[in-house]
Amino acid sequence: MSGGDGTRTVRAGRHTVEVHRPDKVLFPAGEGGAPEYTKGDLVDYHRAVAPFMLPHLRGRPLMLERHPDGVDGPRFMQKNTPEHYPEWVGRVEVGKEGGTVRHTVCDDSATLVYLADQAALTLHRWLSRTGQVDRPDRMVFDLDPAGDDFEAVREAARLVGELLDELRLPSALMTTGSRGLHVVVPLTGRQNFDEVREFARDAAEVLAAAHPDRLTTAARKKDRGDRLYLDIQRNAYAQTAVAPFTVRARPGAPVATPVSWDELDDPALHARRWTIADAVEQARTRPWAGIMNRARSLGPARRRLNALRG
Repeated sequence: MSGGDGTRTVRAGRHTVEVHRPDKVLFPAGEGGAPEYTKGDLVDYHRAVAPFMLPHLRGRPLMLERHPDGVDGPRFMQKNTPEHYPEWVGRVEVGKEGGTVRHTVCDDSATLVYLADQAALTLHRWLSRTGQVDRPDRMVFDLDPAGDDFEAVREAARLVGELLDELRLPSALMTTGSRGLHVVVPLTGRQNFDEVREFARDAAEVLAAAHPDRLTTAARKKDRGDRLYLDIQRNAYAQTAVAPFTVRARPGAPVATPVSWDELDDPALHARRWTIADAVEQARTRPWAGIMNRARSLGPARRRLNALRG
């Protein structure tokens, strides 16, 4: 329902959300035929994708990437939840150096719609949940190519997947909506961030040592050359990773989209393969079916990894 004052009333679950200026263009039409998308389009996408996206958001502190004037305007990263947010929007207070931060938590479709109204284009989630924020239940390998070479990403993903299989860890694959892929491992939350990050670093170094011409763990860009960077830095307290099915602030509104390992062989696959126009169709194929329910502790995998490292 639209109002004469440039607002649209949206019913989402148990709440009604006022969407202001739904016709405001957030993604202008661009080069290469990138289509235009408005705030109303983002709201409609959030409503449609909610059943698939919310399981990956519930109970997790979020950092919101907001673009009030669209992708061509200024960006700001919002950690603290403003006082004016509705009382039904979830919040969690977590410790930081010298104080606390009250992060937004998105537990329902109404909050997803409200965040779209706030022009929060990209939702960056913690890898831990509110009950034990210092113990992650996800581990992420971010495959970051030197350029826009997706074949290098595809190759690196296969190598990471093979190593995780050898370590008997389940893993899932996701396009980032930018240039690379994320490989996500579900964890039981028994290990703290330091232990998880150390495991991820050691695993990445095993791969980089075996393929020194193709892969690197060098944090500085100048030390990487044209090698793909195995980034494990997101596995740390208060760090975030883009959430599955979130939109990226790039022309055409690409979406960070879960894929199956079989889809890695699809020549049409690339980091920006899906957009808000078709990501829901991909979501309905349930490419991660069952994987996130197979969480593992890193104890046995750590022993296997140590054996590989000699």
